[in-house]
Amino acid sequence: MLPLIKTSIPPRETLMPRLEEVLYSGYVAQGDVVEQFERKFEEYIGGGHTLSLNSGTAALHIALILAGVNEGDEVISTALTAEPTNVAIKMVGAKVRWADVDYNTGNISADSIEKAINSKTKAIIVVDYAGIPVDVKRIQEISQKYNIPVIEDAAHALGAKYNEIKTGNHFPFTVYSFQAIKHLTTIDGGALQIADRDLYEKGKVIRWFGLDKKLSRLDNDITYQGYKYHMNNVNATIGLVQLENIENIIQRYIDNGRYFDEELKNINGVELIEYYPNTKPSYWLYTLKVENRDAFVKMMSENGVIASELHKRNDLHTYLNDYPTELPNLDAFYGKMVHIPCGWWVSDEDRAKIVKLIKSGW
Repeated sequence: MLPLIKTSIPPRETLMPRLEEVLYSGYVAQGDVVEQFERKFEEYIGGGHTLSLNSGTAALHIALILAGVNEGDEVISTALTAEPTNVAIKMVGAKVRWADVDYNTGNISADSIEKAINSKTKAIIVVDYAGIPVDVKRIQEISQKYNIPVIEDAAHALGAKYNEIKTGNHFPFTVYSFQAIKHLTTIDGGALQIADRDLYEKGKVIRWFGLDKKLSRLDNDITYQGYKYHMNNVNATIGLVQLENIENIIQRYIDNGRYFDEELKNINGVELIEYYPNTKPSYWLYTLKVENRDAFVKMMSENGVIASELHKRNDLHTYLNDYPTELPNLDAFYGKMVHIPCGWWVSDEDRAKIVKLIKSGW
């Protein structure tokens, strides 16, 4: 069965010597290797300051704290995402205010964001769903107009671009996940890309119990809440090895995605996703809108290919649905949305088979 998602691990002969070196170095906690990974990741992104963490969820949590979101505040977000995007909002005691999606892209609608803003709005979370960049220009304009910071959840979008510049450079905070199935995995982990240097320094303190690692334990004075969110040298070593080949890995997703963009045009019962001007997706998932999705998924499965909507819309979770909202675009989009395999493991023969199956009907 051709899977929808799959973990990419470097060859044994490449990874294991590096892992053994750090495992038997006598220091496996957060140290110099974590620092090396952060600086290398910054080089890859091309800007900002990388705060490595033990998960993308931790990155979301710290981003909300740094954005000044407190208990009782509201954060505008999308219901079309993995649950951690919105669970993190609840972690700071804030409430989730839904914005609708753009039916053409599946991403959060800029117009809907603006309509949802009120006196309690303290941040906006946008998600580059499936690796498709959001409407960066329009959302930047809204952020500036209302002086509300934007947190970009780019867990799906490593290597995606707007105006030829990678995600991580367009908003004050950009969240990455290095969980097992992402473009780059550290087995578990994440990062927060922070534009402002002072906020980055504050983030480093938050991720380690509120302690400043530049000072000794005896010289420290905790003045605000911190957490145990750091990355360790073992995970960072895997990340460093992964970065050496990340361009090739991501390019295979992109090559497959562009192939589907061309080959799946004008098929009865299929609508392709649109992309905003000057954006280049990283295609972590390849998303289609299809008529009779259940029959589509069944047909693909019977022919050895996994297809799925993958994520449950978050407004169906009681705990996250603070303000039940009519989301007509999401209703229409989610009713048709399905993902097909698009990653590094999808060969030329696999993708040709997928196209043939879809063209044959269901």
